[in-house]
Amino acid sequence: MALMPKRVKHRKSQRGRIKGNATRGNKVVFGDFGLQCLQGGWIRAQTIEAGRIAGNQYVRGEGRLYIRVFPDKPVSSKPLETRMGKGKGEPEYWVAVVKPGTILYELSGVSEQQAKVCFARLAAKMPVPVRMVRRRPA
Repeated sequence: MALMPKRVKHRKSQRGRIKGNATRGNKVVFGDFGLQCLQGGWIRAQTIEAGRIAGNQYVRGEGRLYIRVFPDKPVSSKPLETRMGKGKGEPEYWVAVVKPGTILYELSGVSEQQAKVCFARLAAKMPVPVRMVRRRPA
């Protein structure tokens, strides 16, 4: 089941624009390795779910996969071949807005080689370029 908020203040939102780099959510906190996006963009709820399934299939019982983004922005669209006017379209799907540097997923309890293979599978599903990062010693 794709992620979506239980309730929102406004049913429809404007598109907005993505400026600057991520200042929050840009460090590996829960796991040992993270998947960091290198470009801003929208990641659909279905894409996040596909990454979760692919990652959990790989780690099985050994490690733990953490999801660090949540789709809280509704994207609306009008039906095809509809005339102009008659208002804004209905919400179609939900997206997570990510800035460059945002950590999308984290892994713990696996070796670095296993994390590379797992994140390579996740990277193939992502609509933005990503890289693997390691946790910094505190």
